Amino acid sequence: MPRISATKQAILSAALELGALHGISGTTMEEVAERAGVAKGSVYYNFASKDKLFGELLTTGVGTLAETLRAARLGATGFGRIEGMVTAMLTLIADNRALAKLMASEIFRTDRAWQESMFILRREALSEFEAALGPLVPAATSQDARLLMASSIFGATLMGGLEWLLFSPDKAAADVADAVLFTFSGRLAEGPGTAL
Repeated sequence: MPRISATKQAILSAALELGALHGISGTTMEEVAERAGVAKGSVYYNFASKDKLFGELLTTGVGTLAETLRAARLGATGFGRIEGMVTAMLTLIADNRALAKLMASEIFRTDRAWQESMFILRREALSEFEAALGPLVPAATSQDARLLMASSIFGATLMGGLEWLLFSPDKAAADVADAVLFTFSGRLAEGPGTAL
């Protein structure tokens, strides 16, 4: 990955903070420049438009997520893959709260200039969950069904992570992972006798 200048990093960091706080639509390039401590011209020198700025920010974030999920998947077997991926994703969310909040608000939008690259990267992240599910589901399970299952785990982990950080930040990450994983373990079907 090529090194980026301190100015470009400051711009990306400022855009992330403001985007998480006000949303992309509610953030202006002038505010980004002010928060980054650079001239407005520097923002436009590095990013031709707000779409380019947030597009790079989001696609880099989703790409990092896919790499994190891949590493977790390759480091385990069986349902342990899903457990490791959920835990790794929650750790990434905790370490990158602003990006997680921004991604959650943007990942399902279809009207953004960066939507095509986000779709490709989102699909890459989901394919990691799909690959982990492969050996766990019946062989006759369609790819569409596996993708929907993968999306369900991804969505539950992302939203559970945000719920945790916003409303229960003192809860341990392991407890959050246990709660998310419990819903996918099949133990809910066993009834109320199976406590978390």
